[in-house]
Amino acid sequence: MPILIDPSSPDHHLFAREGSAAAGPAKDTSLRDCINIGLINNMPDSALIPTERQLFDLLSAAAGRLAIRLHLYAMDTTPRTDWGRDYVRRFYRGINDLLDVSLDGIIITGAEPKTENLIEEPYWDSFVRVIDWAKENTVSSVCSCLAVHGAVLHFDGVDRYALPDKCIGVFNQTRTAHHPLMLGVPERLKIPHSRWNEVREADLALTGYKVLTKSNGAGVDCFVKQHKKSLFVCFQGHPEYEAQTLLGEYRRDIGRFLRGENESYPSMPQGYFDRAAEKELVVFEREARSTRRPELLASFPADRLAQDLRNTWHSAAKRIYRNWLLYLSSQRVRRSKPLTVGSLT
Repeated sequence: MPILIDPSSPDHHLFAREGSAAAGPAKDTSLRDCINIGLINNMPDSALIPTERQLFDLLSAAAGRLAIRLHLYAMDTTPRTDWGRDYVRRFYRGINDLLDVSLDGIIITGAEPKTENLIEEPYWDSFVRVIDWAKENTVSSVCSCLAVHGAVLHFDGVDRYALPDKCIGVFNQTRTAHHPLMLGVPERLKIPHSRWNEVREADLALTGYKVLTKSNGAGVDCFVKQHKKSLFVCFQGHPEYEAQTLLGEYRRDIGRFLRGENESYPSMPQGYFDRAAEKELVVFEREARSTRRPELLASFPADRLAQDLRNTWHSAAKRIYRNWLLYLSSQRVRRSKPLTVGSLT
């Protein structure tokens, strides 16, 4: 079943994507039983299009015969370049439009942290409006990475902790609880992580969250809690990532080091490259530290490294998102059934 894209502009990249399941603008379809999902994309300009593609592809893989309609929203308080503001203006609706509707589900992306204190982020007030709206107007809300840290802070006062080094790589996870979202998910799975902060299992347990997956190397990954009408599904990791996403982030961070924007050379992603690639990257790091200059980034072997990367987490990610879509569908049917005498007793 095709995923229907909400933007009416036919030049959105998802419409022209090879192998796309997009069937055209959502307003042109006669399907009335779609699961309506909002994507609140808070990623920086460089990640706007990749994030759309990653989540579209994951939803497409998970949907099966379910009909999905994807609506794009963005916060106008997120700092952007002129290009980013123009792109958002063309293809996204604003948060005020979101607050006037009800959706079956939403997905709220993370963002690169700019401040030590979350409530000082420029989009904090808009973010709070979104999640307060979501708990009353959705069946379920998915938050990832920094959006997770914002949600648990606002709802339950759970603080994040700064990590001594960036948590980046593909980490072995263990399924720790029975839950409808975990049906068919293997006991051992892999999920990518990329973050500078974390929330901890003990704090989550004290405030009523149920941890579904966790890792010795990356801590808690997926956890859930019901807030009013919405089941909040939180991922500290990124099940939507493509095989080469971490490679791109690693190269970006190396570029920042070479340009003098960051003083520390970035950590190599764990569990991601094979041994031969790791050896090659150690050699590159040694040269970068000894001859620190921006021009060196041109010799970073990104194309060669990309050839051997595999998406080892896709199957588990697809299963989790499939379960999420089935949950939305079942709750949608339940809400649409007329009340009977028996249902009130």
